[in-house]
Formats: sequence, structure tokens, C-alpha cells
Amino acid sequence: MGYLSIMKMSRGTSTKGRRRGYLDGQMLIAMPAMMDERFARSLIYVCAHSSEGAMGIVVNHPAPNINFSDLLVKLNVIPATDIIRLPTRAGGVKVMRGGPVETERGFVLHSADFFIENSTLPIDDGICLTATIDEGPASAILALGYAGWAPGQLETEIQGNGWLHCAADSELIFGSDPGAKYERALKKLGIDPGMLSSEAGHA
Repeated sequence: MGYLSIMKMSRGTSTKGRRRGYLDGQMLIAMPAMMDERFARSLIYVCAHSSEGAMGIVVNHPAPNINFSDLLVKLNVIPATDIIRLPTRAGGVKVMRGGPVETERGFVLHSADFFIENSTLPIDDGICLTATIDEGPASAILALGYAGWAPGQLETEIQGNGWLHCAADSELIFGSDPGAKYERALKKLGIDPGMLSSEAGHA
């Protein structure tokens, strides 16, 4: 599922009200029973979810040895000569391993103070997704790749104890300590991470 497909899948989704039965703008929390090691202890922000499938960005697994400025050059967002002209805050943007699909492509989750016509997807109040970005919004993370599910696949994984879900907030998405996000999301559901087992029931 490419970015254009994601945009098409999400057309008509209101940022004010979630469609019944879908998880746009929610956080997925990987359960210990998760069989796919690529998503172990992952926290995923769901950008699009419909009968056609789902797409999300992992927000708590930093990409090793990559900084934001160098990545913008690698993704051909800016020429190498423009690095010195980036806003100071751009250097602090976190780069995440967003998921196993299209890992050579960058996706930016950011606050709603930035918008590109026909490129930015409003997801939920105050949160947007843009495929590429060259100016710094107030809050942002850049992810390499994304997580994608075929029609009905995410629902099946949730029913099989693969995922819990909770409401998103800016700290879970943009917080400065990625390592603390997983436990914070569980505590938001009233779950002690130390007591969680692979046999846990549905939330």
C-alpha cells in the first residue's frame, strides 16, 4: 500500500469524529503475544484504518545512527548544500523506524501548524502525516517506512491478542524519550507492564 493509496483510503474521514469500528488516530500497543519480532514492544500511531486496510507509524523505535539533517539529504528532500540553512529545531527531530514497508521512504508525523495541499493527510485533532517535508512544524518525528495491514488483517490480529489500543496524545507521539512511550501507553490503560503476559485478555 503506497502513500497515494493511504491518502485515497482516508478521504472523507473526519478529524473531529472517528468512524465506527476504525482506529484512525489511536495508538496500537504490541502485546507480548505478538509473533512478528519486527513489532515487539512497538507503539504504533494509526494514520489510516478502513475496510481497505490500515497504515500506521511506529513512534518508539529510533533508527540507529541517523540524524534528521543527513536523512533529508538522503531522501532528496534538500540538497547537501542546504543543510546549514535548516531551522535550528530541525536538528532535534527524532528519526524512527516507522515500519517494514517502504523503508527507503520518509514519512513525517507532525503538528497541524504545517500543511501541504494534496500531500498532507489530517489524521486527528492536531496531528497530520506528510510524505516529505522541508520546513519544521512545531512538533514532528520523521519515520523511515511504515506498518501496513491488508483488509481485515489488523482486526484479526487484535482479536488474536496481538494488539491493545489507547487514545493518542502528543507525548506518546512526539515525546523526547522514545524508550518510555511503551510503558506510558500501557499505564494509560491502567495496565502494569510488569504484570502483562502473553495470555492477557482483550482490553
